[in-house]
Amino acid sequence: HGIKRTKVDPAAIAARREKEKEKLRAYLALEKQILDLKGANEWSQEALHLTEQFLSNNPEHYTIWNYRRDIFTNFVFKERTPEESHKLLFSDLAFTTTALKRHPKVYTLWNHRRWCLQNMPDGPGSADDGGKEGKEGWKVSAWSQEMIIVEKMLSMDERNFHVWNYRRYILSHCPPSMKRTDADELANTTRYIEKNHSNFSAWHQRSLVYAKLWTEKPESKTRALLDKEFELVKQALWMAPDDQSGWMYHRWLIGTGDDPKVLEREIGVIEELLEEEPESRWCLNSLVHYKRLLLRHKPNEQTQLTEDCRQSLEKLALIDQKRRQRYSDIGTNLWSPIYDRITKHYPASTL
Repeated sequence: HGIKRTKVDPAAIAARREKEKEKLRAYLALEKQILDLKGANEWSQEALHLTEQFLSNNPEHYTIWNYRRDIFTNFVFKERTPEESHKLLFSDLAFTTTALKRHPKVYTLWNHRRWCLQNMPDGPGSADDGGKEGKEGWKVSAWSQEMIIVEKMLSMDERNFHVWNYRRYILSHCPPSMKRTDADELANTTRYIEKNHSNFSAWHQRSLVYAKLWTEKPESKTRALLDKEFELVKQALWMAPDDQSGWMYHRWLIGTGDDPKVLEREIGVIEELLEEEPESRWCLNSLVHYKRLLLRHKPNEQTQLTEDCRQSLEKLALIDQKRRQRYSDIGTNLWSPIYDRITKHYPASTL
């Protein structure tokens, strides 16, 4: 609309198509050449160069990535010195960094970076001190660089789950001198959440840190800490009531609803929010879910809880018609015994 159409010269169109065909022919010829080398078990510098040339144009060809790693394994690591191998692996990290600027969500690029880190050789030093001159020197240098790149990429797209997954890999496999404490990680997720309440990846990372911490140190799961988490997620729910990120974390905190006082308190918080956002699908969904959990503690209130749930489900069916049959099915089986068994075996929505 409002854009002036320009007449396109048929000769120009034909020339462009011919150019595209030529590029396709060159691409297919290079692919065949590389796959022929792979079939012949050719491990050489020339083959390494050809794979880089091809992957620069198509970084999603996992077969050629696999061949490239085979060349490293059967040629580079066997015939080159550790220092030369280290430099080539660093070169591959730089190569994939360039590709990630254009393709930040391509799995094969992230997988190859992991492989490079896993195969980084020991440094020339003999002391295992984790310093630049020690045995872990090259590894520390590589992993440190990766953390810088990860933080830079998150600054450009803070919700890219590929980057978050890779960041978790780095922190769980890096040299001991680079490990971060649970407190550091929680502070980091708080920073990202306060910046953007819709950052599901940050909420997910927070749940992983707490799950690990509470498994290793059950005594750390105090009422005061949980109340603090509920207050944090409450801010997110009020700021973005239609975004699923905060609601999923809230449901994870509730779990199987073993504490009726917490359930009642959080139901009250959500009902207060519903007054401000009367057509919030997430408010209504959560109220139905939590009141079904509450019934296990207060069977004498079944009549009132049933009526509350049915009203919420009827409203959901009106404002979310694509799922109206789902709400009808829930209403039919509100207090089914199977629901109680499911909540015991599958405690909460996995973040």
